[in-house]
Amino acid sequence: MTDSPALAEVFDRRAQAVARGICRLFARNEIWALAEMPLRNGRRADLMGVDSKGRVVIVEIKTARSDLLGDSKWPDYLDFCDRFYWGLPPELDRACLDGLDFRPDCCGVIVADEYDAEIVRPAPSHPLAAARRRVEVERLARTALRRLVTAADPECSGWGRAAG
Repeated sequence: MTDSPALAEVFDRRAQAVARGICRLFARNEIWALAEMPLRNGRRADLMGVDSKGRVVIVEIKTARSDLLGDSKWPDYLDFCDRFYWGLPPELDRACLDGLDFRPDCCGVIVADEYDAEIVRPAPSHPLAAARRRVEVERLARTALRRLVTAADPECSGWGRAAG
């Protein structure tokens, strides 16, 4: 993950390290994630993945306390996933995530560095409707495939835009 130009542009160094650790944890658990996944509501998930049963997982990465406390948009992600996690570096104080404003009843917590990650609070499952899940998994797959193809052949990046 660290050699990905897309990640280097999007994440600061600490966020990139957290994303890498989480992706390693997820890979061991058959969850494959994509960084910076645009959602249909105009938001962008830091990591969005799908597990072996087709369930959608979103991770919002925060590396600074002020960014964590100032984030009021995170509930907008809940309609697009079965499980939602906060992804944090080990040194970040996560006590505020136990408060009602951060709805611990629907949010898990993952602590990660660039080498690995640990789920310190599992995310409760809030299953998406089957039709919604299908749409989100298909969008995730198409985005991942588009990124893969255009990384291999940058000249084809504009083809097929009208077809969606």
